[in-house]
Amino acid sequence: MKISIERGTLLKAVSQAQSVVERRNTIPILANVLIEAEGDSVSFRATDLDIEVVDRTAAVVERPGATTVSAVMLHEIVRKLPDGALVNLSEDAASGRLTVTAGRSNFNLATLPKEDFPVMANSAYSSNFSAKAPVLRRLFDKAKFAISTEETRYYLNGVYMHTATAEDGPVLRCVATDGHRLARIDAPLPENASDMPGVIIPRKTVNELRKLLDDDEAIIAVSVSETKVRFATDVISLTSKVIDGTFPDYTRVIPTGNTKRLEVDAAEFAKAVDRVATVSSERSRAVKLSLDEDRLVLSVNAPDSGAAEEELAVAYGDERLEIGFNAKYLLEIASQVDRENAVFMFNSSGDPTLMREGNDTSAIYVVMPMRV
Repeated sequence: MKISIERGTLLKAVSQAQSVVERRNTIPILANVLIEAEGDSVSFRATDLDIEVVDRTAAVVERPGATTVSAVMLHEIVRKLPDGALVNLSEDAASGRLTVTAGRSNFNLATLPKEDFPVMANSAYSSNFSAKAPVLRRLFDKAKFAISTEETRYYLNGVYMHTATAEDGPVLRCVATDGHRLARIDAPLPENASDMPGVIIPRKTVNELRKLLDDDEAIIAVSVSETKVRFATDVISLTSKVIDGTFPDYTRVIPTGNTKRLEVDAAEFAKAVDRVATVSSERSRAVKLSLDEDRLVLSVNAPDSGAAEEELAVAYGDERLEIGFNAKYLLEIASQVDRENAVFMFNSSGDPTLMREGNDTSAIYVVMPMRV
């Protein structure tokens, strides 16, 4: 194999591959990226046996072939090469080495046989549809903060993507929860997606997928089966196993009878929470919200470190209410608001609180209160 490729193009392809590779693994070949050159393109394939990413890019292929080399090592080399450099990769099958040259730089890397590289088996997908990158980006970006990190409840360690019926009709919905907070995000249902099985997409896949969704013009082909999901553009595809488990009935925890309405500038609210939380104890991170007519007082009282209080002008016309929350949860939810104002709907100091952006119900968040 012998190819020439521009450094920026190579870096983009290799960086996606090396981020999928697990740093610590007992199978040496899983630390490698499979490079396959043919025609006028080269593909870079990496896997951790749960996720597989394949990035195809144009290159000058002088001699077709395939080999595997350390993904992290190749990425580090390419990252440190000067911008605009032309990188030459050539494999010497006899010595089992890959030579990387650019200008006066020359690297000689150990390879492993391409035959040993595990390729994820092709799956028959029961549902295939397309969606614009910004639509999928919004669904996953706004939901992922609520993914649970508790390994015992493994079925909460991802985003539940499924079809549902909302007030305006059928939607593609993403839900994530860790038991303390919940995010439910809707988008209009894409054509041909109505028969899609609901799948729980693992956290690592959600993070890797984000790199595919940066291009606002990109159309993403989505394929779903009971066990796998694939997201693909013309040049890159990400295939992942889904979490084998049943996502709980999240509709039961979304409050419908909350009538006390608070409207507040989301950015100002987040800054105020952040300021008063400075003195809160690391363990509880508790912030108390005291609501009175058109007035919100945020306060923290931590016996070990001190106290803090800040008042905000808000729109609130209901009876007096005091309720406590984990400051981190409030900040994460407030940071999801794209518009100026956040609307909180309360019931009592012991009931879950609902948050949305203005009157938009396509993105709603639920957060459990805590005692303060």
